[in-house]
Amino acid sequence: MVSRALLFLDVDGTLLPNYGEKLDATLVDWQEWQTHRNPRLPRIDRSLGQRLQGLACDLVWATAWMHDLPEAPLVDPIGTVGWKTAALVAAAEGRRFVWLDDEISDIDRAWVSTHHEGVALLHCVDSRSGLTEADLTTVGEWLDFSESETGQVSES
Repeated sequence: MVSRALLFLDVDGTLLPNYGEKLDATLVDWQEWQTHRNPRLPRIDRSLGQRLQGLACDLVWATAWMHDLPEAPLVDPIGTVGWKTAALVAAAEGRRFVWLDDEISDIDRAWVSTHHEGVALLHCVDSRSGLTEADLTTVGEWLDFSESETGQVSES
C-alpha cells in the first residue's frame, strides 16, 4: 500500500492572494501581517479549506506564519539550508509530496530532484489570484497519477 502524499501549503500569495500589491518589509509590519488583525485576511476563500481537505493527501503548513493557523503540522523553514526547500524535503522523508507556493523556482525544482527520493509536484501559484480551482484540479490529478510513479519531480 502506498502511503498518503503530503501537501505542503504556503499562506502568503497562495491561500492569501496579494492581487499584485507590494508588501511592507519592516519587522513590525511583518509581525502585524501574521496576526488576526491583518487587513488582507478577508481575501482568503474559506471554501478552500474543505476542498484541500478533500484531496487524497495530508495537509502540512509550509509558511513563516506562526500564530492562529488551524491545527495541522507545521514545517518551520526559518534557519534551514535552502530555506523552505530543504525543510520540506527533510519533512517528507521520501514520501511523495505536493508543494503549493507562489515562490517556487527552477532552483527549488533542481534541489528537490537531487535530494528527494520520492516523487514531488512543485506547483507555483499565481500570487495575484491565490489558489484557484484550476490549481486544485492539477493537484488532484497529480495525486491520482503519482501513486504508481517513483523518483521524479513534476512542475506546473
